[in-house]
Amino acid sequence: MVKKEKVIESKGRKFLLRFEDSKRASDYAKYEALRMRIWGEPTDHLCGVRNMEGENYFHEGSSMFIGVFVANEKGEFPLDEEHLIGFAYGYVGVWDKSLGFRQTENLKFYSQYAGVRPDFQGYGLGVEIKKFQKEILLDIYGVNWATCTYDPLTAVNAYRNIHVFGMEVVEYRVDCYGGFGGYLNRGDIPTDRFYLRWNLIQTPERPRYSLGDLLTRDCLATQTKFQEIRGRFGQVELPVITKVNTILDTPWLAIEIPADFYLMLRETDVEREDVRQIPLQWRLKTREVFLEMLGKGYQIVDFARQSDGQRWRTFYILHHRLK
Repeated sequence: MVKKEKVIESKGRKFLLRFEDSKRASDYAKYEALRMRIWGEPTDHLCGVRNMEGENYFHEGSSMFIGVFVANEKGEFPLDEEHLIGFAYGYVGVWDKSLGFRQTENLKFYSQYAGVRPDFQGYGLGVEIKKFQKEILLDIYGVNWATCTYDPLTAVNAYRNIHVFGMEVVEYRVDCYGGFGGYLNRGDIPTDRFYLRWNLIQTPERPRYSLGDLLTRDCLATQTKFQEIRGRFGQVELPVITKVNTILDTPWLAIEIPADFYLMLRETDVEREDVRQIPLQWRLKTREVFLEMLGKGYQIVDFARQSDGQRWRTFYILHHRLK
């Protein structure tokens, strides 16, 4: 029998990951409440509470709801809104609409939401949610592929999706959500996204490389500098992108992004225009280099981090078998 629950421990706290199987529509309201607490965007919401139950795989639909619950002082896991601190939601679709659901190889799972309450971020739960999601998809759904999107400038998502799980970037989508707001977006910054696919039964082999060698050779497609600014919440040092190079002729490329784009969005949300433009320049210049290099046949094969003891720098690693 397939397990629908899993207990993990991280940093002295216990968490229950649970595949939701409730038959009561009222139990699904806690997912929408948590989504709002994490993202803070009222115009982007889950479907109505009544419909969530019907969407569930165990009932009439093909959607998956995963809840992450933190243990109370007695070591128990109350399945209530107070103890729900993370969740994931997604649904099954198809690659080729002409084949529809006739062949299992044509099925894919789209992971639309995966988030953790701010006060429980840092426990590694994002990775654990994805691992549990993979187990459910293989054991219960019989689906071998998953897909998702994320902001190309968010290093935490890039490291998890590309470095840890080996997902493949299929497409760069320009401003796909329009003027989305909330805690993780800003209305004046286009909502570009990577669209990825995840082979759940086979991890691709990663070509060998040395980040140090790439940074000392002429393989860096972005030029950046660190600049101290007066941000919204005080003095802060941020990376500023100054230039991109799209005419490199080398089998390896490194594209730098901010180590913490969410921090950058918050701190640059000020009236001073040159400060406010910092994340916009990151978006526009990296969009240029990603579209150009992916169009030339480069593939993103890894995401790497480097520290000089004071700050982190983060890089996409691209590879192309040049003829």
